[in-house]
Amino acid sequence: MNTLKLGWVGLGNMGNPMVMNLLKAGFEVTVFNRTKDKEAPLIQAGATTANSLKELMEKCDVVITMLSNDDAVKEVFESQTGLLSKEFLGKTIINMSTVSPETSRYLASSCNTHQVHFIDAPVSGSVKPAQDGTLVILVGSAIADYELAKPIFDALGKVAIHVGNAGVASSAKLAINFLLGLNLQGLAETVLFAENNGVSKEDMLNIINAGACGNGITNIKAHSILNDSYPAAFALKHLVKDLRLAKEAGLDSPLIHPLFNSYATAEKEGLGDQDVMAILSSLKKKH
Repeated sequence: MNTLKLGWVGLGNMGNPMVMNLLKAGFEVTVFNRTKDKEAPLIQAGATTANSLKELMEKCDVVITMLSNDDAVKEVFESQTGLLSKEFLGKTIINMSTVSPETSRYLASSCNTHQVHFIDAPVSGSVKPAQDGTLVILVGSAIADYELAKPIFDALGKVAIHVGNAGVASSAKLAINFLLGLNLQGLAETVLFAENNGVSKEDMLNIINAGACGNGITNIKAHSILNDSYPAAFALKHLVKDLRLAKEAGLDSPLIHPLFNSYATAEKEGLGDQDVMAILSSLKKKH
């Protein structure tokens, strides 16, 4: 039984399976979600519920947030009833949401003012790795805080990489999601070019995945491409957000601008709630 008492805020597609893995690892977990129905399967699995963010902080040693964007995270931290609405000296908050490096540094400073430890820990991986406990966790914090949180990260991922202070981990997350976007855009364009020239998508995917150009993501997305079906493992709208954050953080390379425009167009076409691989559907309209 792990002795750290954990709190969790945010039970979306990622949060729910991550909490399940913490429960399986023997952690005592208290959850808080505005939509209480989302708590039910976790409570059945052994979690308890808090009626407020204050209560969550009072009951727990470490509180983890997994939310959709910067504004949602800031509200949870700083609203009148938020995590920092009173003094919780010596407690730890881990933000595993993808936010801007600027927001991570701001949250770290705010926590420091309240004498609360802060860990910036976004994850690389989508729903299946979250379910399997094989996420890659990018950590920005003091070394002592990283060591405290390491058993938590071990339950959630296959590796936790300490990359520096708060904000550095968020930069690493934006960088890896830029590469993700490039991979999927390239895969979609390759399959479409091949199809338009008489090569079936089945054959082209076999060529890709049997050779040096194949990788984990091209293998994972092959099923969706073959079935022309894109249920969200990682929603396209979230990649649009992450590419925008990367641009705002200073990414000004030759590929970021057309890549962002391509995904932003797909979101405007109504594909935002589908998986990132739905970029293929958007591109198909142009061919």
